[in-house]
Amino acid sequence: MLLEGLLFDTLRQGLWVAVLISLPILAVALLTGVTIGLFQALTSIQEMTLTFVPKLGAIVIVFWLSMGFMSQMLVSFFHDQILPLIAGGS
Repeated sequence: MLLEGLLFDTLRQGLWVAVLISLPILAVALLTGVTIGLFQALTSIQEMTLTFVPKLGAIVIVFWLSMGFMSQMLVSFFHDQILPLIAGGS
């Protein structure tokens, strides 16, 4: 029972870290997609590359800017949660 609770707690924290890491990229993709979609609706331009290229560029820029945050979050989770479990401490 104790091991099961520890496993579920670690999985819950891992999923929360995944949400926090992906949040900047997903938010920028959403905002860029809505903005481009609104622009396309207002101008009646229905070009497929118009939605893909700016969204990809925004995602790459935000990924590059938030790489330090993402790495720090993953390293912190690994050191604080995973390593103690591997070493046998709870």
